[in-house]
Order: sequence, then C-alpha cells, then structure tokens
Amino acid sequence: MLFAIDIGNTNMVIGCIDGDKILFSERLSTDHSKTALEYSLAFKNVLDLHDIDRTRITGAIIASVVPPITAIMTEALGKIMSCNVKIVGPGLKNGLKICMDNPAQVGADLIVAAVAGVRDYPCPLILIDMGTATTITVVDKDKNYRGGMILPGLRVSLDSLTSRTSQLPRISLDPPKRLIGTNTNDCMKSGILYGSASMLDGMIERIEEEIGMKTTVVATGGLANAIVPLCKHEIIPDDDLLLRGLRYIYERNS
Repeated sequence: MLFAIDIGNTNMVIGCIDGDKILFSERLSTDHSKTALEYSLAFKNVLDLHDIDRTRITGAIIASVVPPITAIMTEALGKIMSCNVKIVGPGLKNGLKICMDNPAQVGADLIVAAVAGVRDYPCPLILIDMGTATTITVVDKDKNYRGGMILPGLRVSLDSLTSRTSQLPRISLDPPKRLIGTNTNDCMKSGILYGSASMLDGMIERIEEEIGMKTTVVATGGLANAIVPLCKHEIIPDDDLLLRGLRYIYERNS
C-alpha cells in the first residue's frame, strides 16, 4: 500500500493507494507553523478515520512546491510508519521529455500531473490545476512536456479584490443566479467565476491555435469543480489526477 502526499501552497492532498485503487483522498491545510509531530498526528487521525492499518503501508511518495515543508513531512511520516519515502524531483525517473529552458524549475506538481495525464488520456493534452495559482500545462501529440502558463488563482484574485477595495465584501463561491448580476455579491460572483471560466476557454482556444490541433483538456485542483461546469469547452474534471501520478512515479522508481 502506498501513502501519497501532494503539498501545495495552501492545501496538501493526501491519499492511500492499494494497487490501482485509491482508498481515500483528503485535503489538509499547509501550515508552516506545524511541527513534524503535529503533522504525524494529523496523518494518523486520517488513516484511523478510514480504517487503514499503517503496518500495511509499504511505501510513501511526496511531491512538494513548498520546500521548507518537505523535510518536515518526511520526519512526520517516519513517526507513524516504517517505509521508504521518495521525493519527486531530480533523481527520480518520470518518463517525460521536458522541453523547457530549465527543466529543473518545473514544479513537482506539474510533473506529477503530466505523468498521469499522458498515461491516462489521449494527447495532445492540456492540464489545468486550479489551486493557489492556476497552472496550465501543454503536452504535445508525442507526449513531450511543451510548457504552459501560470496565472493568479481564483482565491488569490478574490482576496486581492476584497482587500484592496473598501466596499466589496468577502463572498462565497456558489454560482450566481444569472450572468449579469443585480447586486454586489452576485456581480462579484459572476465576475470571478464566469471570468475564470472565460479565461480558461480563451486559453484553450489560443493553445489549440498555436499547436494546430484539438486537445484533450483535463482539470484538477480544489477549485476546478466550481469553474469547469461554467466553461464552454469540454473539460474533464479529475480530482485524483495527482495521486495517480504519484503512484505511477513511485512504481517507475521501485
């Protein structure tokens, strides 16, 4: 059984994978102030909640875009399980040809998503990860990692809007009743939600125009389910993309 962790700037996704079956997927806050012991207790509680016997866990893998947390995670895992822990990065084979100016700068989460994407979906491929930042990755028809885009995430944009304007309130992210809002809350919801959806639609069109081909589009991340239904393009939501990618990388390096 494999224990997998994807550490993002705001949240981390943890899950247990037995063979090709994901037993659970949960989100925890990424908290720089927590100690290894506090994280180990959080992991233990989640495993107990899902009735997972820790002695059955034979391996663990971590992908992280928050380097100061990575060593803490490794120490935390060592307190509750006895297994080899692999870190996604230089030294681990991923099977991708990365056509970037500096491949070492590509985020571990983008690598993991691309590994799962090329294995599970037809290429060319657009992968959208909607977290603290919204990232768009392009994989060409030959399964080469071509590059992509990094944009402010939905909540980052919303927090900036409310913190820099004196009369705009904090709002929930449930869809407004109609596109054209008739009160401040609905105007903000329409702007942030439909604006994000329109941005994705526009980026997909521009990417397909540049590469000259139709693509498969897959979206993941904590905010994808709020935006994908509002898009005009066909986008496949896949909440478990990163966990599967971590599994594939672990298996390739075992």
